Amino acid sequence: MSVRRLARDEIGDRGAAIYSSKLRPLLEPQCHGQFVAIDVETEDYEVGIDPDVASDRLWERRPDAQILVERIGYPAVFHALGMRSRP
Repeated sequence: MSVRRLARDEIGDRGAAIYSSKLRPLLEPQCHGQFVAIDVETEDYEVGIDPDVASDRLWERRPDAQILVERIGYPAVFHALGMRSRP
């Protein structure tokens, strides 16, 4: 199980910066309304139809990910995850 190494605010700040600068131009045209889970340490990401799908896919590849979940095409951050919320 992943352990949170970063504060929620730091996960949020890093994830928002990654989304704005690198992922928004790539994802918004094709994935508007879906969710992106971003590992704020590696900048790896997964897209899914809901936040659980996106974060679970990312945790499968990166079990220690520090994740921010953002709804693609919307201005507000959805939520930050530092540890696996489900088994």
